[in-house]
Amino acid sequence: MFAAIKEQHKGVDVCINNAGLAHPEPLINGKTSGWRNMMDVNILGLCICTREAYQSMKERNVDDGHIININSICGHCVIPHADTHFYSATKYAVTALTEGLRQELRAENKHIRATSISPTLVETEFTLRLYSNNPDIAAYALEAIDISSAVTYVLSAPPHVQIGDIQLRGTEEVS
Repeated sequence: MFAAIKEQHKGVDVCINNAGLAHPEPLINGKTSGWRNMMDVNILGLCICTREAYQSMKERNVDDGHIININSICGHCVIPHADTHFYSATKYAVTALTEGLRQELRAENKHIRATSISPTLVETEFTLRLYSNNPDIAAYALEAIDISSAVTYVLSAPPHVQIGDIQLRGTEEVS
């Protein structure tokens, strides 16, 4: 993927890590394969894309790039829904990885910014699949445009402003 980006566009200036995966695999009886799959997508995939985006910026002397991780509110609190506890652990990792990236970029004396955008449920196939037994959940879900608006906001911040994390919840959401 990054080779094609380099060939077609010279490289990456902005990377938005938006891949995310959840399986209903509780901690006390979940399947290892489901946990591994979530780790591979939610953590390892994000780290690989982050590394490759940074390397692309570094080799082209891009010092004003941005890496945005689409996280989850589950990266900040554990909701009382057993099927999402392992997923929450992967998203807590994204929270830590975003801050770790910010620290590493600072240590490298780079002005590349790192941001985590943490929405609650978003009306997507992901949410509908995970909560198929609760069709009323969509009433509290954000829309995809809400997330893209947050991305636009982050990217429009002045170069001297580091937005570390944005948490997005619906105004009608209970918790």
